[in-house]
Amino acid sequence: MVVEVVLARGSVPRGRGTRMLVTAAAVAGTIGGGHLELKAIESARRRLQRPCGPDTGQTSRPAQALVDTEHFPLGPALGQCCGGAVTLRYLTLDAALLAAWPDLPPRFHLQLYGAGHVGRALVQVLRGVPCAVQWIDEREDQFPPPDPGEDSGGGGTARIERVCVEPVEAEVAAAPPGASFLVLTHSHDLDLRICEAILRRGDFGFLGLIGSRTKRARFVSRLTQRGLPAALVERIACPIGLPGLEGKEPGVIAVAAVAQLLALHPEPQADRA
Repeated sequence: MVVEVVLARGSVPRGRGTRMLVTAAAVAGTIGGGHLELKAIESARRRLQRPCGPDTGQTSRPAQALVDTEHFPLGPALGQCCGGAVTLRYLTLDAALLAAWPDLPPRFHLQLYGAGHVGRALVQVLRGVPCAVQWIDEREDQFPPPDPGEDSGGGGTARIERVCVEPVEAEVAAAPPGASFLVLTHSHDLDLRICEAILRRGDFGFLGLIGSRTKRARFVSRLTQRGLPAALVERIACPIGLPGLEGKEPGVIAVAAVAQLLALHPEPQADRA
């Protein structure tokens, strides 16, 4: 069954258009968790077991072409303190519905340079974010074994494409306008070449460089000496990460950097309706 939020009023866990899939034994996606989702899963599974057609003495089988709705005032009906109200629609998944499944745009496009410890930690965090990632390194043996389906995305998860290329900085040209960049390779010289290529494009949305304030000062000096406008070079974010999230462990840096990207790319308004 497909469970879809078709009406969302007031404070609700997820907005209109949010979907999840429910089978007899598994759930994919989420409509926000909590008591609402638990009741929705129970309702979907009851609907899956409805018999179709006249009683033939056979065991129940999933109903076909079933569409109906259920309304939940979150406070009075479920005891949730959100205070809003949600209407859910239940649809049986068939080939036509699957073909019409919406292809939601990613929250942001990211070129991630470097497959070292921090790069790997970033990819782990990004997997749960609806975004498109090109993960780039010249050293193929540095990439860990891929997770199943990591390059496909969907269901509110990342689409991650691994790119092994040399020279690495040439891949900057493949990013879409307004893309975000995180530069954290094994070499300061390579970091500098990549940053220069990004700055010469000029149409980036965000450029984060791993390192200290001292590294940033040296990069700013070298890049301005190469003729890049000072105002453009000043846009380099280094150290990376949302201010206030301190720590140098790869996992901490990854969480802080992804939080910084999410702050720059708010959730689409339709999902918060």
